[in-house]
Amino acid sequence: MSDVLPAGSLDGKVALVTGSSRGIGADTVRYFAEAGADVVINFRNKAPRAEKLAAELRELGRRVLVVGADLTDPASVADMFDAVKSEFGRLDVLVLNASGGMESGMAEDYALTLNRDAQLNVLGAATPLLGEGSRVVFVTSHQAHFIRTTPTMPEYLPVALSKRAGEDALRELIPSLAEKGVGFTVVSGDMIEGTITATLLERANPGAISERRESAGKLYNVSEFAAEVAQAAIDPVPADNTRLVGDVSGFVAE
Repeated sequence: MSDVLPAGSLDGKVALVTGSSRGIGADTVRYFAEAGADVVINFRNKAPRAEKLAAELRELGRRVLVVGADLTDPASVADMFDAVKSEFGRLDVLVLNASGGMESGMAEDYALTLNRDAQLNVLGAATPLLGEGSRVVFVTSHQAHFIRTTPTMPEYLPVALSKRAGEDALRELIPSLAEKGVGFTVVSGDMIEGTITATLLERANPGAISERRESAGKLYNVSEFAAEVAQAAIDPVPADNTRLVGDVSGFVAE
């Protein structure tokens, strides 16, 4: 047990994390289960990893639903939430963690489709299951969150722009979510050591990560950043709906 969240703080709650078969998503869903939540593990194509994680979390005595879904396919997303509804009947925590756009061989507008359109669609499909006191967390990077004031590496630009577009579109829903008693928090972190994005960036721009580490003083690793994402699901929603993780002195606020 990692004791990231207070024991029992999510007893009786149901949490879904998109892209939770590996990386930040997997650690986040693990922290929720350790804090008492029943969880939904979502994956796109890593079924064996998702099932292995599910087996671990069931040993904690949790109910775990594993659902494969392509978030860019509305029918697939609808099926996922139908499964959540029939298994649990509701959802208390939704973490919009899955993103991408640096993969090779994807359509030109893939980053925008995944990082903006799919995020909106997932939240729309989840909303009927979210009740009073539930929470939505959107995971992003400083490089995306501050893209309008602070340039980023060219290799990351399409992802940064599309993630900021997604964040903006989601923020427009804050008033309607608040009417339902649903809290919404954006968690923004720096480059995270050991993520797919960091690996792809390093490949495209060797030295990029060590340079960023040097200027920030420290970069969070996957489990440390996931702990901040998990904490955002139970902490009070910040006044500006934003939780900035790590050093932001190199970024210009809007």
